[in-house]
Amino acid sequence: MKKFLLAAALLLIISTGSYAQLQQKVGYVDSQVMLTALPEAIKAQGELDQIAKQWYARADTMTAELQNEYAKYQKQQGTMSQDQLQKAQQAIVAREQELNTFRQQKFGQQGDLYKKQEELFKPVKDKIMRGIQEVAKEESMTFIFDKSGDIVLLYADETFDITYKVLDKLKRGK
Repeated sequence: MKKFLLAAALLLIISTGSYAQLQQKVGYVDSQVMLTALPEAIKAQGELDQIAKQWYARADTMTAELQNEYAKYQKQQGTMSQDQLQKAQQAIVAREQELNTFRQQKFGQQGDLYKKQEELFKPVKDKIMRGIQEVAKEESMTFIFDKSGDIVLLYADETFDITYKVLDKLKRGK
């Protein structure tokens, strides 16, 4: 709904404005292209993937240990006393809670992986934003949209795509 309202408001501004407003230049970029082409972004993604791989491996190990403990419990439950059964069940539940807490802490919405991603990609995103602003000023553009973000373009004339101009500027370091 927000996207529709934003698009409607933009169309209203353009359609009710003066002739000078109709001559505003609009551009768009594809930030995903930039994030897959910039060396800094590739390095950050590699670091993030390595960290995630370690955490996934730990979660897999914890899962295997839980499954082994549960299988052991199932085999031995017929020979256990009521007290032993209760302790074994509590141990399994505790392991399961530990695994769920670990997963939530590492991979949850505001988990460590999300925080690490924000930390690693902040300098890259800042650099991209500076590049976008510079190219927009050079090209006298009024609006720049990101076609890979939350705002979806229903139509985009490719002549307004400045993705590669921004990427070129960022790669040249200017």
